[in-house]
Amino acid sequence: MKLHDLSPTPGSRHRRRRVGRGESSGLGKTSGKGHKGQQSRSGASIRPGFEGGQMPLARRLPKKGFNNAQFKTKFAIVNVRDLEAKFSDGDMVNEESLRACGLVQGIYDAVKVLGNGDLAKKLTVDVDKVSASAKEKIEKAGGSVAES
Repeated sequence: MKLHDLSPTPGSRHRRRRVGRGESSGLGKTSGKGHKGQQSRSGASIRPGFEGGQMPLARRLPKKGFNNAQFKTKFAIVNVRDLEAKFSDGDMVNEESLRACGLVQGIYDAVKVLGNGDLAKKLTVDVDKVSASAKEKIEKAGGSVAES
């Protein structure tokens, strides 16, 4: 097969629609836009959500209640097994060291250590929150926990 043998799949290429090129083309005179009305005019565009002058749905529905989601504290979650894998014996674990080793990425309000997995290394953990099971495992391995 050579470059000159290649051709597009049948049906994948369409001819450009040339409107306003005579009545016999099928798209002459009004060029497929019908008679009068907003969509027949040049530069016509209707913004999303516009309902033709009818009161929009967002304004018809009652506004009620309060959503506290925007004020929620967003925690970066780190498990004990991750600390076991990424840190060596005697290391200090804080947000900077977690970001440096890639365990915390992105924007978070606080860091929390959870107790999934096992820990055999002595670590000094200084983060915002530590679960009870994680604290127990860290202290059992000979480490210490200082919550900010």
